[in-house]
Amino acid sequence: MIDSVEWRIEPEPIDYAVAAEMMAARVADIAAGHGSELIWLLEHPAVYTAGTSADPAELIDPRFPVHVTGRGGRYTYHGPGQRIGYVMLDLNRRGRDVRGFVHAIEQWVIAALARLGIASFTAPGRVGIWTRDGAHEAKIGAIGVRVKRWVTLHGFAVNVMPDLGHFDGIIPCGLPDFGVTSIEKLGKTPDFAALDAALSLEFAAFLDRLSLPL
Repeated sequence: MIDSVEWRIEPEPIDYAVAAEMMAARVADIAAGHGSELIWLLEHPAVYTAGTSADPAELIDPRFPVHVTGRGGRYTYHGPGQRIGYVMLDLNRRGRDVRGFVHAIEQWVIAALARLGIASFTAPGRVGIWTRDGAHEAKIGAIGVRVKRWVTLHGFAVNVMPDLGHFDGIIPCGLPDFGVTSIEKLGKTPDFAALDAALSLEFAAFLDRLSLPL
């Protein structure tokens, strides 16, 4: 079923509100049975987004537009230098297991980063993808999803080479004791094409995980 999934990589940043509208339209088409599943890789202009568990106290400095979104999670930042992956898959076909879907996305991103020489991991009680940045653990990827009529929306974000100072306007994901990092900050080559290729190479394994028990 890999061949039935469309891949789209945007060459220029897309406004968050525009992308959210386009994503909602595609998901409606998939749910109605006349739209193909889609992996959509893109960037956004600088924006803060609030998930369903967002605490207003964690929005410290709204220096960028703030969008309320239906995905799970709290506040996060999106902006230039960050790879956004919107994952629109039909779980009616691939297993109605939301927890398994989130776990599969985590492992997909971890496997892709490993191909770039970055060891990353999940941490109990801390949503997202983590790595070692010197002596500390830091977040390199965010996960936030929504499921509507068993079709998935939103997905993941990986910090390739964003301005990490832009995260200072929020408490990212409600975790004040942990910082954020990026592929560039870790001393690796910040190459979007390389990350996209790694995600593509690990895509079949990702789909396989959707049908596996945890």
